[in-house]
Amino acid sequence: MKIEFSPVCTGSNEYRMNIPHKILGVETSDYITVVTIRRPEILNSISMELLEALRDLFRELQKDRDTRGIILTGTGGRAFAAGADINELSRLKTKSGEKFSLRGQAVFATIESTGKPVIAAVEGYALGAGCELAMCCHLRVASRTARFGLPETGLGIIPGFGGTQRLTRMIGKGRALEMILDGSPVDAVRALEIGLVNKVVDEGRTVEASVKWMRNIINKAPEALDKAIQAVHAAYPNRAHGFRQEAEMFGYLCGTSDFKEGTRAFLEKRKPDFGDDA
Repeated sequence: MKIEFSPVCTGSNEYRMNIPHKILGVETSDYITVVTIRRPEILNSISMELLEALRDLFRELQKDRDTRGIILTGTGGRAFAAGADINELSRLKTKSGEKFSLRGQAVFATIESTGKPVIAAVEGYALGAGCELAMCCHLRVASRTARFGLPETGLGIIPGFGGTQRLTRMIGKGRALEMILDGSPVDAVRALEIGLVNKVVDEGRTVEASVKWMRNIINKAPEALDKAIQAVHAAYPNRAHGFRQEAEMFGYLCGTSDFKEGTRAFLEKRKPDFGDDA
């Protein structure tokens, strides 16, 4: 859907930033930057290359004077981001798994700590790392057909990019355990009920609705918005310990036979047969 901006347009950041065009689309108008993940052939799954591109882009946007608010979305309409790239994930072992988790946590922390409001515009699936990516944004607008889930236990691992921590803070311990242990996705209406998303709109309207909302937000004082984001984050003083534990457990699980079976079964499109480690 074409987004109508006012005639005052700051142009496209795509040509001012060293970001791979095939991975991320970047367009800035009226001080709102829309970032679009471009991997529709694999439902915008999150690869290591994409993590690095997101990290570099958000660092640039933090300094960019033409950007006062950021909207993150996925192309194709079928998915915001349908998890981590399983081909890459399946090759992880204990040490590399922990490093991978810490890497993803650091990138998502960069997004979360951006001093400019960030809205996730979610169409379709936001699963696994995709759900974690939506959660690290400050606000979430979902289409009625959106689905949110953390199915990692079905692969023999746990959410490793901060999902165990952010989800618990957002929706509470009981509901977080329900989503993580069961692994089944929730629809947009349920996500709104439990506080996982802020608004639900018609299919295909998430970016449009996010732009409209962001226009109202960026009318506020920029420094006040920055400090408000920092103050809210300061309400959780033990964040570092929880993220570190998540990474250690994620790495441990990457060395188990259950993880090998879970990822192999996913790639072979069959039900996993979990057993005890030898």
